[in-house]
Amino acid sequence: MNTSVYCMARTPEQAEVILLELKQAGFTNNDISALLPDKRGNKDFGHEHNTKAPEGATAGGIAGMGVGAALGWLAGIGALAIPGAGPLIAAGPIMAALSAAAVGTATGGVVGGLVGLGMPEFEAKRFDAKIREGNILISVHTESGKQKDVAKDVFKRNNADDISTAGEARVH
Repeated sequence: MNTSVYCMARTPEQAEVILLELKQAGFTNNDISALLPDKRGNKDFGHEHNTKAPEGATAGGIAGMGVGAALGWLAGIGALAIPGAGPLIAAGPIMAALSAAAVGTATGGVVGGLVGLGMPEFEAKRFDAKIREGNILISVHTESGKQKDVAKDVFKRNNADDISTAGEARVH
């Protein structure tokens, strides 16, 4: 069964080390997601960015936040403005889930996107609160018990918080 392993990083520097170690461990840019509050300012966040030009601008902008090198190689990086959650930067498969959740379902926003990825609602709410406090959510898609253990080891070795796993939702 496919499983996602999640953790929270407290600082951009901690997140960057975790992301780079996951890459070195053999995870691909399509296996890893990151979600963090966008603290670059809010002048242009009235809409969702989903073209390659904003992705480049977003990737460049987060380089100044300390996680640019690590996030730069992840798939689908972009900025989102989710009602109730504020401006966020998402990278990896979580970008699509949050884009869909932001469209306006009753359980939309970050919680809806995380639940849509297979995370239990109580954990999604906890992670949402931590992101609002400035923490960075990192998730890794795994296809085997060995990959799951490798991801957990990277998280533990780097003192990540709230390490957990969840079965992934299947797309039909």
